[in-house]
Amino acid sequence: MLSIGLGNLAAIAQTNLKRMLAYSTIAQIGFVLLALLSGMVNGNGLSASTAYSGAMFYMVIYVLTTLGTFGVILLLAREGFEAEDIRDFSGLAKTDPWMAGVMTFLLFSLAGIPPFAGFYAKFEVLTILLYTGRVWLVVYAVLLSVIGAFYYIRVIKVMYFDPPSALSATRAAGGGGARALLSLNGLAVLILGLMPGGLMTLCYQAMANTLH
Repeated sequence: MLSIGLGNLAAIAQTNLKRMLAYSTIAQIGFVLLALLSGMVNGNGLSASTAYSGAMFYMVIYVLTTLGTFGVILLLAREGFEAEDIRDFSGLAKTDPWMAGVMTFLLFSLAGIPPFAGFYAKFEVLTILLYTGRVWLVVYAVLLSVIGAFYYIRVIKVMYFDPPSALSATRAAGGGGARALLSLNGLAVLILGLMPGGLMTLCYQAMANTLH
């Protein structure tokens, strides 16, 4: 519980994008721990396999999304574009609309906004908590998720509604292979949000085989 609250509050205060993502990781791990905790509760009709598979699904989605997000940051930095401060992304939608779009997909997923995979991952954890009767934890997690969405949406606002910075306006083009890979990553978080069943089944089978 503390990790979700402290991670979100610390991330809101950051202007350095990498540091913001690092603090948000603390909050994201809090959701995984909530699912794991639910799997340790007996006598509630919820199997450990279901709870642990929810935690595993969340981790897979989070790792996939975070790798893509840092990939965009590193790609832009490699191309001569300063990619440290949130303000460095000002007007990116005008200077590089494709990468701005990929980054938007990834940030929406991290924020847990539908129809992206991060939404389903959070929804799965909240459903597990409801089955174990922890309604107050669901309310707490939802409220902090809404607060946490602010700092992700702030980056999107800067990309689309702020004028381009001097550095972003002069950024060089390139990195075709990396751009294609990151585009697939962004597409994956959308597809897994729309059709999460296959990955969720794999996670459940993996946990069931491990526990039995």
